[in-house]
Amino acid sequence: MSRNKQNKPSKMKSSLTHVVRKCFEKNPDSVLSHKQVCALIDVRENALRKLVFDILEELCQQSVLQRHAHGVYAFNSKDDSIEGFIELTARGAGFVVSDGEENDLYIAPQNIGQALNGDKVKARIFKRGKTRNEGEVTAILSRERTQFVGTLEIHEKFAFLIPDNLKAGTDIYIPKEKLNGGKHGDKALVKITVWPKTSKNPYGEVVEVLGKSGSNDTEMISILCNHGIDYKFPQEVLAEAEVIGLDLDQEEVAKRRDFRPITTFTIDPVDAKDFDDALSFKELENGHLEIGIHIADVSNYVRPGSAMDTEALKRSNSVYLVDRVVPMLPEQLSNMACSLRPNEDKFSFSAVFEMDEEGTVYNQWFGKTVIHSDRRFSYEEAQEIIEGKDGDFKKEILILDKIAKILRKTRLKHGALNIESEEMRFKLDEKGHPEEVVIKTSKDANKLIEEFMLLANRKVATFVSEPKKGRDQVPFVYRVHDKPSLEKIAVFNIFIDKFGYKLDFSNPDQIASSINRLLDDIRLKNEYSLIQTMAIRSMAKATYETTNIGHYGLAFDYYTHFTSPIRRYADLIVHRILQEELTTKKHRYGKDLDDVCKRISRMERKAVEAERESTKYFQTLFVQDHIGEEFLGTVSGIAEFGLFVKMDDNYCEGMVPMNDIPGDRFSFNADKYCIVGARTKKEYNFGDKVKVRIYEVHPRKRQIDLELIVD
Repeated sequence: MSRNKQNKPSKMKSSLTHVVRKCFEKNPDSVLSHKQVCALIDVRENALRKLVFDILEELCQQSVLQRHAHGVYAFNSKDDSIEGFIELTARGAGFVVSDGEENDLYIAPQNIGQALNGDKVKARIFKRGKTRNEGEVTAILSRERTQFVGTLEIHEKFAFLIPDNLKAGTDIYIPKEKLNGGKHGDKALVKITVWPKTSKNPYGEVVEVLGKSGSNDTEMISILCNHGIDYKFPQEVLAEAEVIGLDLDQEEVAKRRDFRPITTFTIDPVDAKDFDDALSFKELENGHLEIGIHIADVSNYVRPGSAMDTEALKRSNSVYLVDRVVPMLPEQLSNMACSLRPNEDKFSFSAVFEMDEEGTVYNQWFGKTVIHSDRRFSYEEAQEIIEGKDGDFKKEILILDKIAKILRKTRLKHGALNIESEEMRFKLDEKGHPEEVVIKTSKDANKLIEEFMLLANRKVATFVSEPKKGRDQVPFVYRVHDKPSLEKIAVFNIFIDKFGYKLDFSNPDQIASSINRLLDDIRLKNEYSLIQTMAIRSMAKATYETTNIGHYGLAFDYYTHFTSPIRRYADLIVHRILQEELTTKKHRYGKDLDDVCKRISRMERKAVEAERESTKYFQTLFVQDHIGEEFLGTVSGIAEFGLFVKMDDNYCEGMVPMNDIPGDRFSFNADKYCIVGARTKKEYNFGDKVKVRIYEVHPRKRQIDLELIVD
């Protein structure tokens, strides 16, 4: 029997189920017999009438309908609905993510209606199961976005936009008069204008023709738009930014604590343009040190309710693609007015600590300041000084490095995860083509800055959150990180077992210290990077919340984001709340802060996804000239559809499809978390060393296809 014939009955039942349900939804107060339902939907054949009866009985089991008597039914009006954000899959199904539900709600393709990826929707649960619940979208509460990037497909009388992102949800119908110069095969940005209830597809118009596929500019814009990230600022936002000058208001200067005479410097990536933070250093007469952590005072320029503020909340954070930055704020602020550039007076919001060289804090002060950065260091320059080279402010940098190491040691002692960050970077040629892959690791200079930023973030959160006599808790934005789920840790244990390691994770409070011991033991081994990556994946995701549960990964009871308001909206809100607490004690934020936290957490995930996709795109460009060449690699991922291999020479990752693994018929073994041959019992596990050949490269799909070479 052909595949189409096998699928035909199930498709018929699915379509008929949809029609029957709609029949009751249109007549919610009616009691209908099987005979009446068949008449309403015009079903006459005996076989179909029997199918309708079976469907009616199934809908009763799913609590969609109530049975009044044998063969007599009514719509179950009990409102079992949730609100949340829908995430579509490439195959057309969806999942509604809701705070009120432990598991995401599955939505079959025929029950999605006019919902698009990322929309806030209302969905009705009509089937509760042991492993997952199933439902349907009943209302679109708000659109996540209305603009999409894709390829124009032009026919004789009309056109369609075929979105680049398979998860977009649907093709967009474009009347010919709305093409605005777009031609067949062009990449274009299209805006949905209307979606009639009777139409399968939304209607749209071309906003901008981006040109032919394949250029880096076009592909980066496509990535941004497909993740709902605007790559241009509205004109009114740019107009607001343009009137902000670099000269400081002297009346405002007079109101602030003046740090300009005190030694101050920044340490940032060599290619950074937005300098969020600076450190000041002063020796006190009592032998202690005064360490100032000075943060760009964005709140002085971006006022609540302004066009810049509205746009900053919409974006929520800057996005760092391989070849460009898409800033949260216009460059007039992010790179000029707010940026703590060297040899310029700047407004800052500061956390100042009286400390000794052992890292003990004796006093703290928070407030608005004016600073003057004496020197801009790159991480590499500061690292050379730490390693013994002479340079500006050597004494200060070495003392700060000593304190940072003590602060870090204390954190780890209290249960913080010891993660050494690795970041894949590309060196680009004049045309923007990748010519070299560089793995950036965190060294002492990076950790110096990190520890003082962590100190400021923790102390600000503690200060605002401490109970105040006779006062309610201050509404606040916490950066929280939950304990890992035991299920994920169990999978991680299976994973490390492949390398001969076994840890006792029975006590959740000891998970971090157990992982730290393992990573310390294997730091010089080949599998270290892979195991660390999997350890990170086994952890919960950090989010922004108004309810504090602490930060598991950092082992902090109170933590927030205060130190990067140029690139994160969360920090801008924290600045406003802290200033209100220091002055008026009257706080503008209330219950609306919950919605803000949800948005900035969601947009942070989108930024991470866009950044990963841009990295994958540049990986494909980097290996495009090496098709047919062989490389040694490491199995870095295993799935039902194949295995992922990271090539040792270029750090790029590709996939070997399951059906193309030679020598046997292979399948995914979920219990052992490996790929195994049916006849030979040959296994492929995480960390296995293999040889692969680059078979095909798909920049548009961000995909590298590999062949496994078996000797």
